[in-house]
Amino acid sequence: MELSPDRLAYLSLMREIEDFFHAEADLLDERDYTKWLDLFTDDVRYWMPMRKNVAFDDLATRETTAENDIAWIDDDKATLEKRVRQLMTGIHWSEEPVSRVSHVVTNIRLVEPIHDLPEGATATVKCHFIVYRNRLESETDLLVGRREDTLRRVGHNLRITHRKILIEQSVLQAKNLTVFL
Repeated sequence: MELSPDRLAYLSLMREIEDFFHAEADLLDERDYTKWLDLFTDDVRYWMPMRKNVAFDDLATRETTAENDIAWIDDDKATLEKRVRQLMTGIHWSEEPVSRVSHVVTNIRLVEPIHDLPEGATATVKCHFIVYRNRLESETDLLVGRREDTLRRVGHNLRITHRKILIEQSVLQAKNLTVFL
């Protein structure tokens, strides 16, 4: 079976996106937050709305807090940079000693199948994640969820211009939220 040029281009783009997300996970696990920040555009929105327990009939419209409502995280690039600077001081009370963290990113797919992402163009990508964190001797957190990212081609690179994070908890079980998802 011969693959068409469009199919090969799609597979190449998907591989680039998968590599991008896996490299991002490595940067976070290695605490290389400065390089991680470079993966975002200057106009990024990094948003984690809160999940709510609602009746089945309300799932589509009320399962998460709205765009301009309360959220676990609603950051722009400047706020992400401040968070990183705070973590890098070495005196962040909830990260002393530093947590051991591992990110797993899977089920990566383009929302709209495309085979090309030219300069300035965007693509919406969905994925699932598991983030394991161990702190001190016995504090363990497991964050499981989904992301919807808008990626933009900037030069020859992919950059995140919007990230929506949904964790599968309506009540945060972790003592704090100092990991990036």
